Amino acid sequence: MNCFVLDASVAVAWCFEDETNPTADRALAALGTGAALVPLVWPAEVGNALISGERRGRITPRQISESLDLMAGLDIATDIDNVRSRMAVLLELARAHRLSLYDAIYLDLAMRERLPLATVDAALARAAEAVGVTLV
Repeated sequence: MNCFVLDASVAVAWCFEDETNPTADRALAALGTGAALVPLVWPAEVGNALISGERRGRITPRQISESLDLMAGLDIATDIDNVRSRMAVLLELARAHRLSLYDAIYLDLAMRERLPLATVDAALARAAEAVGVTLV
């Protein structure tokens, strides 16, 4: 696998010991020889999960720094497509598959770029399968 869309749920799973799972492990391994594409919202989603985890005592500032260093060393590119220009499509995906708008952004990116999707979010995985997007 050369390139895939990386959902924030997978990156967050790398950061919290109690969230490790085979999908996250496969995605991280794939980044050893490949690349990931993420939407503009990805850093904010990952950062929000990390700061929320810190506030709940699930992760320390040092662990956050180590996680950010790990992600900085990976080949992760950001898609700069204008979400506002795609809002109608995104809303329709969200409605049709009962997704959050954030998850619809990931699904739309995978569909537009014809790339597999790495996610540990069950609803997003079901939607991806329903529209023919391959899962990592």
